Amino acid sequence: MSISLMDRDLKHIWHPCSQMKDYELFKPVAVKSAYGSYIELENGVKLIDAISSWWCKSLGHQHPRLKQAAIEQINQFEHVIFANTTNEIITLLSEELTNLTQSLKKIFYAGDGSSAIEIAMKMSLHARIVCGEVKKTRFIALENGYHGETMGALSVSDIGLYKKPYQSMLFDVNFISPIPYVLSTTESLWSDCHDYWMTIEKMLEPHVDQTTAIILEPIVQGAGGMKIYSQDFLQRLRIWTANHGIHLIVDEIMTGMGRTGKMFAYQYADIEPDFLCLAKGLTAGWMPFSAVLMRDEIYNVFYDDYEKGTSFLHSHTYSGHVIAARIALEVLKIIQETNLCEKAQSLGIIMKNAMNQVAFETKKISNVRQIGAIVAADLIHHDQKRRVGFEIYQKAVELGALLRPLGNTIYWMPPINSEQNVIEDLKEITQKALLSVDC
Repeated sequence: MSISLMDRDLKHIWHPCSQMKDYELFKPVAVKSAYGSYIELENGVKLIDAISSWWCKSLGHQHPRLKQAAIEQINQFEHVIFANTTNEIITLLSEELTNLTQSLKKIFYAGDGSSAIEIAMKMSLHARIVCGEVKKTRFIALENGYHGETMGALSVSDIGLYKKPYQSMLFDVNFISPIPYVLSTTESLWSDCHDYWMTIEKMLEPHVDQTTAIILEPIVQGAGGMKIYSQDFLQRLRIWTANHGIHLIVDEIMTGMGRTGKMFAYQYADIEPDFLCLAKGLTAGWMPFSAVLMRDEIYNVFYDDYEKGTSFLHSHTYSGHVIAARIALEVLKIIQETNLCEKAQSLGIIMKNAMNQVAFETKKISNVRQIGAIVAADLIHHDQKRRVGFEIYQKAVELGALLRPLGNTIYWMPPINSEQNVIEDLKEITQKALLSVDC
């Protein structure tokens, strides 16, 4: 008797971000293929990829130009150690990426988002040691923020579900609170958070001498519930860090590469950080690949004779992976040629209108918020013991959408090049899924 794919899978595989016992009732969906905004299952069912497969498929699945770029590079060479070597592809990509910024002109490459965060944090801390600023050893982050699963990244995150069991392994971090959240860019708080800032500035002052860097997700906090905050707050924080000689690290792993309607979300605040971390959108989800951009001033701290012991010796086997770099180059071309940032803004308006209709028809979600091609809302329910979001997730898959709520936050983040009919279908599926569950 042949064993089913599900049985074979569950015999050996521990799926990410999952309570494996859940799979006794809600089996993994078996993927046969994927294209555009859709995932096709072995049984022929099509699912809308409503979350861009964990926020990375900004250009959808099987984009022909990205496939061709990968094939062309594979036919040349697939990977060579990046220490003491270079090539035309990674050089071109570095030129293109740094040209997107005003002052971030050096890049360090890695393979995933958490590694990029660790690199930026290590550089900040190491630079203090080289410069003799030995008291500056601590980090500040935002409440409700999330930066990854490795120890440094998890330390500066503020979501207990992911962090609490490992607290004994992590270092202490000061978290900024309260954050001036908004539902849209038309709110007065978006452009003026003076009252919030007075409280925040008082909280920050005692930590000036000990802080090496502040790290944050600019404008949108992803895993914390797709919460949007005031651009004025980000601008004020950048001014404060600059005035006090504190580095600003922005985590654009989810928000970067056009998702919020700008190439980088920090541009809403008309600022530039000291470190910029990129990952998911760089290859539009085709390969793990990340980059840390930083100012020349940071780079120059480490630039000296080897004997001085100032080298930054972070080793990453797949740093500068050339297939990923070739894909990333093509991603940048597509973003520019198709005006993807503008597309994110126009798609976002359609998405917000659709989510507002769902809220009106179901009366089961509130706080609809949107920026770029991200829209989210919060479930209205009172039984905190029930996993209502998980119930809706299961029903949505049954109806034809991979809609994976963040706790009680329903959100859509489909490929930015999705057609309007995809959003219409997603609206209907979300509405039916909500109505099927007694909140």
